[in-house]
This record gives sequence, structure tokens and C-alpha cells, in this order.
Amino acid sequence: MVSRPKQRAQAKWEAAANRNWELQADADGSIEGVLGGLEEASKRKRLLKDTTPLQRGIIRHTLLVLDLSSAMNEKDLRPTRHLLTLTYTIAFVREYFEQNPISQLGILGMREGLAIRVSDMSGNPNDHIVALKNLRGTEPKGNPSLQNALDMARAALHHTPSHGTREVVIVLGALLTSDPGDIHDTIKACIRDRIRVRIIGLAAQMHICAEICSKTNGGDLNYYDVAVDEVDYRQQLMQITTPPVLRSTDTEAQKRNQAALLMMGFPSRIVEETATLCACHGNLTRGGYLCSRCKAKVCSMPATCPTCDLTLILSTHLARSYHHLFPLRNWAEVSWTRARQTGSTQCYGCLSSFPRIPSRQEAANGHEADRASARTKRAEGASESSRYECETCQNHFCIDCDVFCHEVVHNCPGCQSSAHLPGVPADTNGG
Repeated sequence: MVSRPKQRAQAKWEAAANRNWELQADADGSIEGVLGGLEEASKRKRLLKDTTPLQRGIIRHTLLVLDLSSAMNEKDLRPTRHLLTLTYTIAFVREYFEQNPISQLGILGMREGLAIRVSDMSGNPNDHIVALKNLRGTEPKGNPSLQNALDMARAALHHTPSHGTREVVIVLGALLTSDPGDIHDTIKACIRDRIRVRIIGLAAQMHICAEICSKTNGGDLNYYDVAVDEVDYRQQLMQITTPPVLRSTDTEAQKRNQAALLMMGFPSRIVEETATLCACHGNLTRGGYLCSRCKAKVCSMPATCPTCDLTLILSTHLARSYHHLFPLRNWAEVSWTRARQTGSTQCYGCLSSFPRIPSRQEAANGHEADRASARTKRAEGASESSRYECETCQNHFCIDCDVFCHEVVHNCPGCQSSAHLPGVPADTNGG
């Protein structure tokens, strides 16, 4: 009797593989609609997040640790792991401060068994971008050391205020760590200092990385993952721009932040006739911002006053941080029946034309069902009518406006407009 071998579990990279050879033409015999549906489905997959309002730490102190060891010379990520990481990191820095304008960021590196400082903790994205561009001329060498990197990160985050989060994000390309001592002692020290560690692997999973992330995040296993390709790598980096949720088990942090007040200053913009020195960098500038407490001049916002140590921000920075606490709800996919009921012909946001709505006779003859079935097969998750509806104002939008409103504006144009105020008739055409 011959026993059949057990079916092998599907690997993550196999599930994530883009199988273009399985594409099928739509009902009209065109493959253009198939590709468009796949593009819509990929955008929707990136957008569909948990929009439950949760308590988050919007004042963040994050240290990004980059692997600068010889393992980053591998070319499985084009052109190399090192160059691609620098490119993605520059984009991450811009997006991080766009989504977290009142937060702080610092960058460290791991090479030759040591931890090096790439850029100091700062709220100015230009400082970090210049430091990252300078790394393009350096060659990765030696082995990384997770223990040395975590110890340096602990020292940098030790003096950060208690009202903010303490986070360490590690990009690891090697399959080893060259540590001088017991790394488990460092893990216990990170737990005592309330430091959360997230690791993005570029090669394969390591048990010690999973243990570090699990223990520093209250047993949550979602803070360690391995990128399967360039797209997945970028998505994992960009996910870090969303502030972490304050855990219900962290009662000590909740009691400490329950009634805590943070003093901030809203400085005034000045333009001078003659250049004067700024207090933050010592550079000659003809403009800047005056601290509302000590009248020291700083050249950019947000910043911490170097004289009186007051947090200086603009009102727009504070307002932009609130969308994490009250996220925009996901928009629903619109079926042909719903599209025929509302009669929407163009996007409410950009006024681009929607695909033609099949008539009731065509639907009765089965054409609508065939097209819907074909679209479902070629683009699982995309709307069959290419329409997405805000369930609050019931306006219809295209996929590009869906992405723009959820990732950039964080508001619905229909809800913000006066089209549905009491006494004003609503436009059923979506415009």
C-alpha cells in the first residue's frame, strides 16, 4: 500500500506571487479591463484598514536602525539591498513626518559588529535625508549587532519624555547577529524602558528577532515580518508611519497619561531685513520663528527650543495629527444595481466619467451577470462598477479619489461640502 505524501503548506512568497499567466479576458474580449481591475484591487487592498477609533500615541520618538553589513550587498532586491533600502528610507522619512508632524526620528546603523549614529534625534526631515544620501557612497561591511544597536537606541531614548512613545524599527538583511554579550539581558532592559521593537527582515525569519518583537510588544507577533519583494518591503515600511495603538494591558502608561498636560508653544513667523543667527543651528537666516516663551529664533517647525526646551509647533501640525485618532471610514464597493439606483455617471471628487451602467434589459438578458462575474474573477476586491461609495454622504468616487482621500486628505469631499446640508437638495448624479 502506497501512502500519498502530505500536501505541502503554501509559502508566503508563493501566495504573494503575481501570476500574470492566469489572466483571462473580460466579456468584451479585452485584457485592458482585466489589468485595470487588478490595479484597482491592489489599491483597495492597501486602503482597507481597521478604521476603529483607538487611542494612539501621536507624539512618537522613533529610532530607525539600518543594516549596513556585507549582507546588504546582495542583489535579490534591485539594484542592491543597500541602495534600495536607502531609497525607500528617504521616502519613509518624508511620509513619517507628513503623518506625524509633532514626532521625532533618529537613524542608526549596524556594521562591523558596531552600532553607528547616522543622524541625531530630530523633527527636521531634511537632516535625516542629507545623512541618508551621504550613505550612498559607503560600502556595507562586516556583520550586524542587534545587541549593540538596541543598547545605543536605549541610550538615545532614555531621556525622551514619558508622554510619547519609544519605538525602534530595525531593517535586518543578515542571517546572524554578532553580539558581545547576552542579548536577552538587553531585551529585558528594553521592556523596562517601555521600548517597542519592530523588525523588517530581508532574507529569512530568525527566532531571536521574533522573540525580541514579541516580548517588547506584549506578546504580539505582528511586529516582525520578512519582505518577499520590493513592493512588500515598501508597504511594510510605510505601515510604520501609522502611530501604534496603546495597549489595554499597559495600565501604567494609561494612568501616567490619563490627565497629563503637555505644554507647547505656537511661535510667530518673522522676516528680518538683515540676517541673524538661529538658536538651533547657528546659521545666518533672514527669517524664522520666535519662541513664544523666550523669543529665541529657530529656523524651521516643528522643533524644540534650544534655549528653554519648549516644544514648538504650528496649529496645522497639531490638526494633521488628529486623523490617526479619528480615521476616515472605508468606502463601500458599489454594485451595478446600486449604481443604477443612484444613476451616478461621474466621480464626485474629480468629475471623471464612470463606466456606462448596463440597462435593465441588458441585465435581464444576463450581460450584467457575465461582466460582473468576469470582473470578480480578474480582480478580487475591486468594485464591479468602478465606483466606491461613502456611506455617510452616499456620494460615489473613483479609485484614485478613494486613495487620495484616505492617504492624503483624510476627509471625504462629499461630507465636507454643503451639498447635503438641511434645506439643500442633494445631487443624485454624484457631482
